[in-house]
Amino acid sequence: MTDVERRERKHQEHLRRLKLLRPIDDDFMRCLFKDDIPLVQLVLRILTGKPDLIITDCQTQKDMKRLLGARSLCLDAYGTDSLGKKYDIEIQRADKGADPHRARYHASVLDIENLDASRQFRDLPETFTIFITEKDFFARGEPFYPIERINLVTGEPFNDGEHILYVNGEYRGPSDIGRLMHDFNCADAGDMNFKLMADRTRYLKEHPKGVSEVCRLIEELVVEERQEARAEGRAEGRAEGRAEGRAEGRLDTMQSTARRMLALGTLPLKTIAECTGLPLEEVERLQSEQPQE
Repeated sequence: MTDVERRERKHQEHLRRLKLLRPIDDDFMRCLFKDDIPLVQLVLRILTGKPDLIITDCQTQKDMKRLLGARSLCLDAYGTDSLGKKYDIEIQRADKGADPHRARYHASVLDIENLDASRQFRDLPETFTIFITEKDFFARGEPFYPIERINLVTGEPFNDGEHILYVNGEYRGPSDIGRLMHDFNCADAGDMNFKLMADRTRYLKEHPKGVSEVCRLIEELVVEERQEARAEGRAEGRAEGRAEGRAEGRLDTMQSTARRMLALGTLPLKTIAECTGLPLEEVERLQSEQPQE
């Protein structure tokens, strides 16, 4: 195989993975939010229940300054509103990533980032640490779970300005948050409810510049994993598998589920696509591979 053929093959693999990415995938979410304040504002208005919230700035993959020796942290999306309030939006697909101690650490990092040596403690801005979890982390069927400190004796709010919010990515109620979580789990822009989300997804998956941006991110992730593997003395192939295997593993699971649903012979293809998150044409391809009776 020539170098040109290898590059083309790798490019086609990236395109295949790109087609399956959803906003609930943190790397893709960062691409969605990058330089798109209106989309970030829409999402935060729905999640916080503040329809008049105005976002003035948003950064993705924000590296926070740190006390010497403390664990580093890179935020998925870090925004500021017109009142100076700070918002950290994190995608947590695995339950271990949504551990309450992690939420506590994220909130503390926001405090350290926003209080310089000359400032008073009362100058700390109000902060919102928002974890969007793929599964219902607290398993109560609620759309979201606000976490607030209270005075256990008086029962009154502590009012320290720190807010933590867990959002249930499985929720599909008729409200805006249910419609938004549906969109977060869509791979196809045509199935999305919110135009801003659909337009941005379509740009990243169909427009040449958008496709190039996401494919470049995929390639950067592969390179980063290879470098980490070399530093740790691991094999390069295993590192690349970790970087690219997330999408492949999810694809295998989605395809297996689709095959089982196809085997029932009673479900419409569009329903299978919606339930599995696969594009309709992928479900049609899997159907053509089903053994004929």
